[in-house]
Amino acid sequence: MTPDLPSGLTARPLVLDDLDDTFAVYAADELADAGILAIEREDVEGDWARPSFDLARDSIGVLEGRRLLGVAEVTRSGGHAEGAVLPGARGRGIGSWLAAWTEARAAELGAGSVGQNVPAGSTADRFLADRGYGTSHTAWVLQLPAGRQVPERELPAGYSLTTLEGPDQERAAHRVVQDAFGEWEGRTPETFEDWAATTARRPGTQPWQLRAVEHEGSVVGVAFTILDTTGCGYVHQLAVDRAHRGQGLAQALLADGFGNARAHGASLFELSTDTRTGALDLYLKVGMEVTQTWVHRSRALARD
Repeated sequence: MTPDLPSGLTARPLVLDDLDDTFAVYAADELADAGILAIEREDVEGDWARPSFDLARDSIGVLEGRRLLGVAEVTRSGGHAEGAVLPGARGRGIGSWLAAWTEARAAELGAGSVGQNVPAGSTADRFLADRGYGTSHTAWVLQLPAGRQVPERELPAGYSLTTLEGPDQERAAHRVVQDAFGEWEGRTPETFEDWAATTARRPGTQPWQLRAVEHEGSVVGVAFTILDTTGCGYVHQLAVDRAHRGQGLAQALLADGFGNARAHGASLFELSTDTRTGALDLYLKVGMEVTQTWVHRSRALARD
């Protein structure tokens, strides 16, 4: 059961017309806690387009009159939550109410636990820790220093870089990503339709952003790069099939992704990784530097 809302506030599911206001809440919350704005409107739009996400049941907004003060969503079969409150509205019990709502919705979906990514040491981090959320893994945002480039890596014989074309290659890329990310403990598999909504079908995506390494006609490595409105080229996903690792394919894809972003106007280059991937040393080795640390805090849910 979620507690009563603070006096003067109302709650309702989010609707498509709330997209801009929802993004504004997430953006203001991220700026206050992380000090840097990374989220984009297209991220929210893509997330809402996933077939597995039911906006009417998996989202909630807290309002004062018509003004949206806080938002929350539950995804990935209840295992993951997103929540944010406008900085000026903090301290009114909105965050506690939203957290209780996400926990109740996650339990309703049958999840054994629910978690959220927050900047380490932030207000949100302390809030979740006080609520009994433990740290399940740590993530880092890495940036390529100005004037530096990831060294290009020549592919072994029989391998080639290509731009993905058509649904068959996109599905092959999805399989590579799911197999690689599926090695992470506790990760919920993602359907092709959900994956495509935030990559190949993400609003504004151009063909050059989804690149692959092929071997004997099969996709064995994938990189998806976002070029955001601030001019940052962000490698959002990078995966290599287990049987083809150790040959420099990841570095080749990384250099290719940043190079293509630079050719399309990027002046800043970033990616993120976490303790589940074991890839931090690779990114440090090619000259990237850690600029932010995030934690994934999760909490077990009571089962009936």
